[in-house]
Amino acid sequence: MKKLLAAMMASVLCLALLTGCGGASDEGAEVSAEEETSAGEETNAGEAADAESEAEAADGESTDGSGALDDGVLNVGTNAEFPPFEYVDDNGEPDGFDIALIKAIGEKMGVEVQVENMEFDALVASIGRKIDVAIAGMTITDERQKMVDFSNPYYIAVQYVILPEGSAIASAEDLKGKAIGVQLGTTGDILAEDVEGAEVAQYNKALDAVNDLVNGRLDCVIVDKNPALVFETKFEGKVTAVDGAQFGFETEEYAISLPKGDTELAEKINAALQEMMEDGTFDALVEEYIEGGKG
Repeated sequence: MKKLLAAMMASVLCLALLTGCGGASDEGAEVSAEEETSAGEETNAGEAADAESEAEAADGESTDGSGALDDGVLNVGTNAEFPPFEYVDDNGEPDGFDIALIKAIGEKMGVEVQVENMEFDALVASIGRKIDVAIAGMTITDERQKMVDFSNPYYIAVQYVILPEGSAIASAEDLKGKAIGVQLGTTGDILAEDVEGAEVAQYNKALDAVNDLVNGRLDCVIVDKNPALVFETKFEGKVTAVDGAQFGFETEEYAISLPKGDTELAEKINAALQEMMEDGTFDALVEEYIEGGKG
């Protein structure tokens, strides 16, 4: 009887021990699962927060207009065929009023300015890709504003008509049906296209157009005032530069062309330009390059 009782008690004790071990194991498993789930949720939440931060940063970069200056360099395009605003100096480098102006702007902005000489007609399409901005005696037009933005105007100009010495052309009416030379992509090019019956010859360089005028291949050349006056001096006695107002041409504004929507870059350039106009730097450049006839 005692042996039977002892055997029964041993069985109960063993069952209790087995039940206790099994309960402890299950509870431990449940706790581990909860901890794993909690840790997983925290990890996922952290990853989501990191992803959101990265997305915000990327979004900020896409709308931040400072990218053009991240390397401390302002890459500028010009067409050095438009004296005195831009021309090639004796060392083969672009120079002129516009070049001096953009370099002074870069100095005030604290960036290095690198200038690339290229075809005028390629400047607008290259902005935001090959170059950051362009300065080349470029007039603000509705057509160009569809592709780029502009700085505040820095120069008011008017087109001139260059004529052979002694030409009878004296009015807009006289231009009809004439052979007119222009530099490709310029305001003169646009104006000539509207002249009734005109045969318009487009050149990459205004100088080439004037040479053809001197050699009797053209009746006139339409170009901006200051280059026209330079050519009149260069070909003294052979050509005459006539104010475009006599032909009904309106004044126009030169500005620096900028990437579309880059308000930060525009603000920096405009601020530097305004400072130059206030501290006398701008007037000094006008006197040196335009009024002084440099170039």
